[in-house]
Amino acid sequence: MKKTILSLAAVALFLFVALPLHAQVDGCTDSPENPTAILAVVGSAGAFFVSARARIKARSNSSK
Repeated sequence: MKKTILSLAAVALFLFVALPLHAQVDGCTDSPENPTAILAVVGSAGAFFVSARARIKARSNSSK
């Protein structure tokens, strides 16, 4: 149950951050977003998730 809630929260956070950066409506002529920024947000979120999961696993293994 906790994993499901955490996964849903992670997806919601990703969409909350990434969707405003994806402002392309009429092609690329007046597009203010930068694809590099979107990739940076996604990569940072993935790195944070992996490191947080590793810390949580290490903490739970050391307490046993």
